[in-house]
Amino acid sequence: MALQTTTARGLQTGDSYRESLDDGREVWVDGKRVANVADHPAFKPAVDVFANLFERRLADPESQAVSTFRSPETGNLVSRSYSLPSTPEELRAKFRASEWWMRQSLGQLGRSPDFMANVVVGLWDYHRELEADRAGFGENAKNYHSYAMENDLVLTHALGDPQIDRSASPLDDPDLALRVIEENDKGIVIRGAKQLATLAPFSHEVLIYLNGVTAQRGAEQFVMWFALPMNAPGLTVLCRGPLARPDRTNILASGYDEQDAMLFFDDVLVPWDRVFLLGNGLLAAKGLTRINAWSIQSTHIRFHERLKLFASVAAMVANAIGVDSFRGIQEDLGEIISYTETLRLAIAGAEALATPTPTGLLAPTASHGLGFWSAEVSGRVVEIIRRIGASGFVMQPSEADLASLELRPLLDKYMHGHDIGVAEKSRLFRLATELVNDGFGLRQEMYEYLHRGDPGAGRTRLLRAYDRSETDADVHEIISRVATL
Repeated sequence: MALQTTTARGLQTGDSYRESLDDGREVWVDGKRVANVADHPAFKPAVDVFANLFERRLADPESQAVSTFRSPETGNLVSRSYSLPSTPEELRAKFRASEWWMRQSLGQLGRSPDFMANVVVGLWDYHRELEADRAGFGENAKNYHSYAMENDLVLTHALGDPQIDRSASPLDDPDLALRVIEENDKGIVIRGAKQLATLAPFSHEVLIYLNGVTAQRGAEQFVMWFALPMNAPGLTVLCRGPLARPDRTNILASGYDEQDAMLFFDDVLVPWDRVFLLGNGLLAAKGLTRINAWSIQSTHIRFHERLKLFASVAAMVANAIGVDSFRGIQEDLGEIISYTETLRLAIAGAEALATPTPTGLLAPTASHGLGFWSAEVSGRVVEIIRRIGASGFVMQPSEADLASLELRPLLDKYMHGHDIGVAEKSRLFRLATELVNDGFGLRQEMYEYLHRGDPGAGRTRLLRAYDRSETDADVHEIISRVATL
């Protein structure tokens, strides 16, 4: 039976989103099971951020015009992130919506709902190949796109196998990877674990579509693409420790700690209408690029917003301590801006060079090299800001210090900045510290480095796929002339 969309009402409201998370899901943090994600102190600030975004999308006419459209299937107002673009105008409108989502969070939410919605667009785009492999799976992919769009689902994915023993193979120890242990008339039964499901406690469903043994012969039991509600019986979500301080004075972590989680599947039933691929490792490997064609562009757009934030914070920190006129500092600030502008132009280029897919959608040109460049650039920008702020990122007064009548005269005299008071300087430096130096910043940098896949392996794939034939021929022609001289 196909997933139903006839009762769907389109866009979430803030309240409906909060209520939707109270669905009996099994979420654990700090050794305790969470009764209700939306009310838990570790999760409520981030839930409120997402709820407020949903409200802004409905209440602000300009935001609604950019980020939503009318479903061609039901007429519901739905997220434009789920749109299926077939013309340059539709593609531009789609990525204007991505720009809206990423700007709202200053590029801090790697799992902004826009990202996974674009993965589902890619899943729809691959439906013909899925259907040809096994009857019904392609239709499942199309139906799931409609279901996710009409219900305004917030999604996560979990792609990595658990880090138990990477020197061994799941073919020798099946607990090393998620696997199918049974097929029956209701669906597939799966057992194992997956990491890292960013946004898991705040999501409605999870998509699984990758593992480390996809293309190996004999690994068919480990190859599966499916979607599953987060409250599915037998699914346990283990979250890492929260990054926000109890006093909530770390602004970014308090609102943008999107959480990461391990998912444990204890003989979980995945109904057949939620299965998109099974057992075909080559088809899965081939499809990975196809289904991420739009989400990669969404990631570039998010990282551009993050770079813009870095550029502003770096300049403001330099000004706050009076070093912004130094030649070396100006070169550093200009370097950050050069990365920001390069990415802006590359994003525009990927969209301008869009090509039709086999199903007739229009997708940005492949830009994997840009993604691995971004991973390296992120680390360089962090290094620059750390050097500019130096020891100022280690020692700044807290809000309690600023409120102390005894301490404040000393702080005003010895901890103010260049044309900036101690309170504003302290808050600016603490914000910068969150970006580059504390637990939140370090987590964000690790995410940035690994989100697009291992850079080394990615560059190797680029080497194998890159077409040098035309230029190689030119080089051969040039060096062959030497023999005739």
